[in-house]
Amino acid sequence: MRSREAIQRIVIIGGGISGLSSAFYMRQEAERRGIALHVTIIDEAPKLGGKIHTLERDGFVIEKGPDSFLSRKLPIIDLARELGLEGELTATNPAAKKTYIMHRRKLHPMPSGMMLGIPTEIGPFVKSGLISWGGKLRALMDLFIPARKSAEDETLGGFLERRVGKEVMRRIAEPLLAGIYAGDLKKLSLSATFPQFLESERRHGSLIKGMLHNRKAAAAAVSKTGGSTFLTFKSGLSTLVRALDEALPDVERRLGVKAAGIHRMEGGGYEVELADGERLAADRIIVTAPAFAAAELLEPLADCEELRAIRYVSVANVVLAYDKKQFGLSFDGTGFVVPRSEGLHITACTWTSTKWLHTSPSDKVLLRCYVGHSEDQESVKLPDGELLAAVRADIRSVLGVTAEPLFTEITRLNHSMPQYPIGHVERMRGLRDRLKEQLPGVWVTGAAFDGVGLPDCIRQGKEAATIVADDLS
Repeated sequence: MRSREAIQRIVIIGGGISGLSSAFYMRQEAERRGIALHVTIIDEAPKLGGKIHTLERDGFVIEKGPDSFLSRKLPIIDLARELGLEGELTATNPAAKKTYIMHRRKLHPMPSGMMLGIPTEIGPFVKSGLISWGGKLRALMDLFIPARKSAEDETLGGFLERRVGKEVMRRIAEPLLAGIYAGDLKKLSLSATFPQFLESERRHGSLIKGMLHNRKAAAAAVSKTGGSTFLTFKSGLSTLVRALDEALPDVERRLGVKAAGIHRMEGGGYEVELADGERLAADRIIVTAPAFAAAELLEPLADCEELRAIRYVSVANVVLAYDKKQFGLSFDGTGFVVPRSEGLHITACTWTSTKWLHTSPSDKVLLRCYVGHSEDQESVKLPDGELLAAVRADIRSVLGVTAEPLFTEITRLNHSMPQYPIGHVERMRGLRDRLKEQLPGVWVTGAAFDGVGLPDCIRQGKEAATIVADDLS
């Protein structure tokens, strides 16, 4: 039974996966607690979903934004089940288990037993041609180096150099891990990006020993979702957006219009001003916009220096479709990553049609190449023709591919990758504590805070809904 109290007006700024998850779980919490709600989602884009964008073309399923998620991160699995999408989940091709790393312009298979760039099987690591003998011995010293006693945050790159040495950090860990944030490991916060590394050192006295323990736990979690490290949906990630959209029939949408300001009202509550001049009354506000956009909204009412400290990086991806007969190659893996020292424009290439069998017709080939990182923002700015030519030149030099693509798709994701600086966790905690005092009823969340992956954003959306519901109760 619903409460007879006045309807609570919730405004969610941002219609990406964080905002949609906040709305979905907000309605659940309200139903459970008997709170009457009116929820409005505002987004300046003309449609919901944020960076998620699946394109279906000529029998191909093409992701223009994120393409998958870690199966061991359960918030997205739980949401899929609640939406009735569990049967739509699909795993990677079990016959394509290898991942390659470029070293001196040659592709080397990733040694088995690597977890997030850390060796957990000594034999395959020692036999690999990726690392010199000196680098291998330095990495194995992690088994004997004492744990750091200081509790202060440090950079992810600094931590990895301290534990397993510069070679492993630069040649293996960086190209693998930097792709998640498109960042420089020597500038990213350890506690904000990979706290499990720090926990491994503290609990096991060794990163290698800790990651071996984590690998076993991860394998157990992955086995519950079919044994694949990564999952997606058979018709693409937009499946999730469509299902959330359909699950929110009574949520008001204001799309194609920007939230221009937040105003405090006498007697309590707020008004959210839209760029077209309209004002929406709000008892509570959840802001899921990027940090720089959130700061513009909140700074007239509160100090948001922590949000301004978060730098955003632009990236691009280039998809190339080929006729398999003309392409002339077959793959035994999922793709390759490229260390920055190799000097290519691309940072990675996914052999999409081999990794995900549902993404192309059987007689076609689909590749997806990634461009741009925190230390190379110029490649992303190249005109379409130059960017495509640069990517094709890289593919030709690595794979020897000279075939003409059937078509290409270029997607630029400008200012899309937040970089978590040293002290990020403490800064965000301090910001939220200050906003709780200065702007009660306003909650900020999303990729800028506690994880950039889809499961992390869904988890943060659910947390936001619970916090706001607790506040209302």
